[in-house]
Amino acid sequence: MAIKNTGPEKTAANKKRIDPENSLVMNSDSWRFRLLGGFLVLLAVLLVARLADHQVWMNHAFLERQGEARMVRTENIQAHRGMITDRNGEPLAVSTPVITLWANPKILGQDADSWHAVSRVMGWSEQELREKMAQYSGKEFMYLRRHLSPAEAEEVLAKKIDGIYGRREYKRFYPAGEVVAHVVGFTNIDDVGQEGIELGFNQALTGVAGKRRIVKDLKGRIVKDLGLQQPEQHGIDLALSIDLRLQYFAHTILKKIVTDFNAQGGSAVVIDVKTGEILAMVNSPSFNPNNRAGVKPQQMRNRSLVDVFEPGSTMKPLTMSAALESGKWRPEMIIDTNPGYITIQGKVLKDHNNYGVIDLTKVIAKSSQVGTVKIAMSMEPNAVRNMFHRFGLGQATGTGFPGESVGVLPSYQRWRDLDRATLAFGHGVSVTTLQLAQAYSVFANHGIRRPVSLLRQDGIKSGEQAVPEAVVQQVIPMIEAVTQPGGTGTRARVPGFRVAGKTGTVHKLGPGGYSKDRYVAMFAGIAPVSDPRYAMAVMIDEPASGKYYGGEVAAPVFGQLMQGVLQLMGVIPDDLQPPVPAVQKTADKKSTDAKIVAASSKVAA
Repeated sequence: MAIKNTGPEKTAANKKRIDPENSLVMNSDSWRFRLLGGFLVLLAVLLVARLADHQVWMNHAFLERQGEARMVRTENIQAHRGMITDRNGEPLAVSTPVITLWANPKILGQDADSWHAVSRVMGWSEQELREKMAQYSGKEFMYLRRHLSPAEAEEVLAKKIDGIYGRREYKRFYPAGEVVAHVVGFTNIDDVGQEGIELGFNQALTGVAGKRRIVKDLKGRIVKDLGLQQPEQHGIDLALSIDLRLQYFAHTILKKIVTDFNAQGGSAVVIDVKTGEILAMVNSPSFNPNNRAGVKPQQMRNRSLVDVFEPGSTMKPLTMSAALESGKWRPEMIIDTNPGYITIQGKVLKDHNNYGVIDLTKVIAKSSQVGTVKIAMSMEPNAVRNMFHRFGLGQATGTGFPGESVGVLPSYQRWRDLDRATLAFGHGVSVTTLQLAQAYSVFANHGIRRPVSLLRQDGIKSGEQAVPEAVVQQVIPMIEAVTQPGGTGTRARVPGFRVAGKTGTVHKLGPGGYSKDRYVAMFAGIAPVSDPRYAMAVMIDEPASGKYYGGEVAAPVFGQLMQGVLQLMGVIPDDLQPPVPAVQKTADKKSTDAKIVAASSKVAA
């Protein structure tokens, strides 16, 4: 009996039994697959070869350019800062070339043997250098020493220590030191303005850095100069309105007064009324901008422009201007100040003495509170406030000085009687020393308020008529009487010259109100009265030697300083002026009288 093959053997046998027709088809597909595969392999080889050729052989120049590019640097060419001078060309701020030493820690750190030499040259311990190197590890730049003199830097660079380099920079130097420090200001170590004119005009003074392309080797050394890309543009020079001669003189006098009276500080400003130029602006205490180590912030403050204070009785001539302009008052009119005090809304306002019945000139000369209040209360509520505004109070002077204060000038829809009364003698309002000087320049300038400037002016800027000239001509004799015997400002007199001005004394205002024993003393005035050329304001903060009145403390500063101004500027003394013929005097008087009458008629109308 035959046995059927049903196991694995049958399966294998069946697999060996292949159909010839199917075998031909399978062989054909296999050939095509191999052909396609070979083509793809060949294509891949050609592609790889092409890429290799492009990347390695064909782009050898490209790689060279890339390598070179990594060593090409654009180096800044520092522009030196513009010079600041006084009005006569005397240097106040100049830039001197210095060398800054820096290091590449990656290069310097490769040679530990050089650390000893670096430490010795830089004056550091090796431990200090190691700590600095650790701090800047992984970086390519760190400062070693800023602003060395070229000679000092050369001592280090001569050692030719790999990784240490020098870079030229500029350092600011101030020849006049503390004398003009508050006006000029100073720059930081990167030569960027921080205070004063240096800050206010920083962009103009800085200029624009230039650029050049260079090639450096692996050690950071310049091996090739590829040329200038952009030339540097140096900063512009600035000529200030300040006269350094007057500035020195004013600084010396103010410093002595502040010291003698043990005051907290002081300031003084001198203005040329014809041009609006500020000829002197001094503050005490001051500081040395060339060495600011240990300098306190309050020493750097330009008190003349930043600090505000109540101007007190220096405002009485402005109040009188409003009264005369109103047409209700004339200089010869009298006013009863008896019994020497007046009560307004429960507040008692006192005179220093009971002056009785006096004319308007004596109201100013004696600085009568009672007389001033009665005059102010006779006018419409906004009259005094508006006059103060026309004189420049409560407004920026336009100097462009950073941080300049505008002061405070109140304005009410409905005025209290007490506010009106105290405003008339300078309470409730605050000013800077510069604002006070500018206000008095209006008296000296025929009633014109001219813009003031800290920059030298080539011409005269137009101003605005703040008050009629006829009114000014009436006020000037009143404030001249202040400096005459019997007035409060006799210590402001200048031998040989006629001067006019007004004293002021106020209790200092603090967080808790008015202090009982802290004062601010002031004097503001003009000279010479015969042909006014200069206006000046002086402020002494907290005199503490027992004297504190403006006539005792501030007036002497005005007198001494104005005497120096008039002499240095070559003004001929009034007592040496050729006499004016009587005929001309009569003509001038008639002309002046006609102007006054015309102005008064205009006001009355």
